[in-house]
Amino acid sequence: MADMNKTTTVIGPDTHIKGEMVFDSTARILGTFEGRVIAKGEIQIGEGAACKAAVEGGVVIVDGLIEGDVQARERVQLNSKARVIGDIIATTLVVSEGASFTGNCRVGADVIKGARSGSGADAAKRSREAGAPIASNKPTELESTLAGLEARLASARRPAESNEG
Repeated sequence: MADMNKTTTVIGPDTHIKGEMVFDSTARILGTFEGRVIAKGEIQIGEGAACKAAVEGGVVIVDGLIEGDVQARERVQLNSKARVIGDIIATTLVVSEGASFTGNCRVGADVIKGARSGSGADAAKRSREAGAPIASNKPTELESTLAGLEARLASARRPAESNEG
């Protein structure tokens, strides 16, 4: 039975799927998917893959495009060619230089515990809409850092407009 945990299901680059996929172990998506993906193990969104989907797994590693909310019990890793448009909830978030992320994120062990009581990223969204703070009543260091990163990303996309220095 231990070998079952090492199984990786691969959705090839020439595959287009709509619906919901649930994996008991690891999934590697190289094609196009629309809907919802859930894995007990790791989910890998390969370079060139395009997912218009809610993605939920133990670890989510992104090299392609995700348009939708991402939730990981352990870690979300955005590699250099990753593009995520949606909210992220994870215990740990790793963002490589060159990755693109547009959305809100909530990171930390306490965040995951709170997300399990609701429906993942939807619960986070409802919490924000209700005006609930992410971690406290004042901006956290993480929120300040993310705001700074967003500003740097915005200026990097418009180098002709930025005449600083």
